[in-house]
Amino acid sequence: MDAARDPGTSVVTPAPAWRTVGGMSTPTWEDVLKAAEAVHPFVRRTPVLRAEVDGRPLVLKLEHLQRSGSFKLRGAVNALVSGPLPERVLTASGGNHGLGLATAASLLNLPATVYVPESAPQAKTARIEATGAKLIRHGAKALEAASEPGTRYLHAYDDPAVVAGQGTVAAEVVEDAPDVDAFLVAVGGGGLVAGTSLAGVPTFAVEPERCRALNAALAAGAPVDVEIDSVAASALGATRIGSVPFEVLQGRVTSVLVSDAELLAARDRLWEEFRLAVEPAAAVPFAAWLAGRTEGELPCVILCGANSEWTP
Repeated sequence: MDAARDPGTSVVTPAPAWRTVGGMSTPTWEDVLKAAEAVHPFVRRTPVLRAEVDGRPLVLKLEHLQRSGSFKLRGAVNALVSGPLPERVLTASGGNHGLGLATAASLLNLPATVYVPESAPQAKTARIEATGAKLIRHGAKALEAASEPGTRYLHAYDDPAVVAGQGTVAAEVVEDAPDVDAFLVAVGGGGLVAGTSLAGVPTFAVEPERCRALNAALAAGAPVDVEIDSVAASALGATRIGSVPFEVLQGRVTSVLVSDAELLAARDRLWEEFRLAVEPAAAVPFAAWLAGRTEGELPCVILCGANSEWTP
């Protein structure tokens, strides 16, 4: 079995043996628990906040306080330490994954290159460059560069090790708030919600009405391309749900949609009532809860990121 040694520690992380479904490797909850041990030296254990809004209790998982400003660091770290470390790593992402990977590479002392589209928001590209990663504004060239020997291309969500790493958010909640009886999770490419759903707790997968890759895939019975047009598109703008997340999610989650107006109102309310400054995407599950479209006596709303310029 391959193993990865965490730089600066004596920890050796065994590579997981993925479950295979229809020829595709998918993670299990046991893989998530292994990932929690593997990423522990590199990520923050973000707090949970027990709160009451409109007379109803809920738990807020403050993952927007994570290093790099989002949960994406977890999946990137887990994927990199789950096998032999590459000589260099690269990805194509102008959003939170690019920043998460760049941060992970910095922590693991690996050279990183992040390819971004011309439209990538300055709030995120500046942070990517601040990690020391090389930023190239031409996302289409990433796969060509990935063919270089010693290079690891890391997908934002369509990778079982990434999904297991993202699931460590839920693993912390299960330990810190075991009375939580539902998870409310924003969906882009599906990595976070897939990892969360492995906890076995009822999970509500929430998307903007105009960023509905999972909702469309569940209706079609397979991943399909969708049009993207939402204020949350910089984080939730996947045009197609990942194949690995989709295999995990079928039959595990309830799909919920919210409007842009609802998610922006939810973002503003998080600031006004709790002084929590999150990006629009992170407010999506809270919007669904406010609208009464989810269930649970004590749900956990995962606030997944904070990488945007704050404009209340």
